[in-house]
Amino acid sequence: MNQTPRIEAYSEELYRALRDRRPVAPLTERDPDLTIDEAYQISLGLLARRVAAGERVIGKKIGVTSRAVQEMLNVGQPDFGFLTDRMRCAPGQAIPIARELIAPRAEGEIAFVLKADLQGPGVTNVDVLRATAGVAVSFEIVDSRVRDWKIKIQDTVADNASCGLFMISDHLVDPRTVDLVTCGMVVWKNGELVATGAGAAALGSPVNCVTWLANTLGAYGVGLKAGDVILSGSLVPLIPIVPGDRMELAVGGLGRLVAEFN
Repeated sequence: MNQTPRIEAYSEELYRALRDRRPVAPLTERDPDLTIDEAYQISLGLLARRVAAGERVIGKKIGVTSRAVQEMLNVGQPDFGFLTDRMRCAPGQAIPIARELIAPRAEGEIAFVLKADLQGPGVTNVDVLRATAGVAVSFEIVDSRVRDWKIKIQDTVADNASCGLFMISDHLVDPRTVDLVTCGMVVWKNGELVATGAGAAALGSPVNCVTWLANTLGAYGVGLKAGDVILSGSLVPLIPIVPGDRMELAVGGLGRLVAEFN
């Protein structure tokens, strides 16, 4: 990967912020002309450092799928980041936010596990459903290496779409047996109801999100692979968490998932 010194410097800065848990000033404050394409180059440089340190890419996440977040960041499109094996937490395992993250927030999502490759352009929702081994409830624990979450779209793209850690239920469901548009999500934190949502909150349907991702990556010659995990976007607002918190989410037709944080 042939990156400019400017892009390399930002990639290294974000990698050090990730490893040292020390946030950095917003890139867009220091570099107002930074483009989204350049931000993705920074993200790839960040990923390359993680892979060189021994991490393995196991999927992707889609972010900025809700209208509210798009309006907040003044963009009309989602973004994406990369999932690695180090980021995945098994159900029943406490999620180590104190050791790994800076300013964590939890999201409830529907995860797709692929059984076949998807290569855009031209991927349809039908193609996505055919290529999916199953869908499951999931928590994504987002985090920002940019200080105080003062982000624009370029900041979050460069920062691997603000991804931190994630957990997926072991219970996979055939996506063709669930209405992923109307399915309802309920989230509890420490026993109290804190959020509700529906599949339509993510670009009208989580399937639309995965189709968007496959076609967006396809324009760069990159495909989704069998075995990949795809986090399709939050159906509820971001919920701040601290060590000691316990969260539970349920989605009609998909089941429940409990996460404890330390």
